[in-house]
Amino acid sequence: MREILEAIGKAIVEGEEEETRRLVEEALQGGVDPRKILEDAMMPAMEDIGERFSRGEAFIPELIVAAEAMQRGMEALKPRLAEGERGRGLVVLGTVQGDIHSIGKNLVRMCLEGAGFEVVDIGEDVKTERFVEAYREHRPDILGLSALLSSTMQRIPEVIEAVRAEDSGALIMVGGAPVTQEFADRSGADGYAPNAFEAARKAKELLG
Repeated sequence: MREILEAIGKAIVEGEEEETRRLVEEALQGGVDPRKILEDAMMPAMEDIGERFSRGEAFIPELIVAAEAMQRGMEALKPRLAEGERGRGLVVLGTVQGDIHSIGKNLVRMCLEGAGFEVVDIGEDVKTERFVEAYREHRPDILGLSALLSSTMQRIPEVIEAVRAEDSGALIMVGGAPVTQEFADRSGADGYAPNAFEAARKAKELLG
């Protein structure tokens, strides 16, 4: 089993989309637990490429192709991950205004969907007013805010304040590279996640 998990991770890091999907399907057919594929192969691969990027050893194109390979693998994995876990809740997810980065948000979406959540992804560079409109329209169980830059994360408290004016009981989660637990607490968020896998775990925790 270790060999195929390592092969899945390698395919993701190298951005091999079809090979990633083939290997995931092969692992599933071989009886490997779908959550083990996610937690022991796919997420570590994305964390590895993310750490290499932060050290200047990998670049944006490599992040993009790895995320696309991860997406292909998730297409095969998601139905099996969500078996018995459907209907956990609805999450509206977006990246705050001024921030056009989507990779981290997309990984969070994949992990949430894999955990059985329905996700409405409203995209990147989302204005505060649009978050409020989306909250009003969908009335989600959780609103998720993402920011990849220290400059754009300053929008997070603004969004939280505006959404709470709409619904004082709104559950809001935040995350992204510059975001910390301390910042989340100061902003009034209900939850913080340092990575995509933890975001799914935290969402389940918030909803009991």
